[in-house]
Amino acid sequence: MIMKISDNENSFKVLREIKKNPKKSQRDIAYSTGFSLGKLNYLINELKAKGLVKIENFKSNKNKIGYMYILTPKGIKAKTKLTVNFMKKKINEYEELKKEI
Repeated sequence: MIMKISDNENSFKVLREIKKNPKKSQRDIAYSTGFSLGKLNYLINELKAKGLVKIENFKSNKNKIGYMYILTPKGIKAKTKLTVNFMKKKINEYEELKKEI
């Protein structure tokens, strides 16, 4: 399956936020990434379907069930690859700006 560049960037943002704090709510991840809650839910479900994220239930208190998002080994590998590609893209953009100046 071929992913569009924007899909890779979106996946990278979500994987990075999950890695920072697996217990973060979808609402908080959506806020951090700038995505709507619906878009984030779609992205998380796509990452889960690809085997990059595992979702576990946990109880934060007696009245509320929460979720924990865990990067799978495959997810860690994908995040690393996306990070490298992201950095290459930013370096190329920097080099192009340097040429213009």
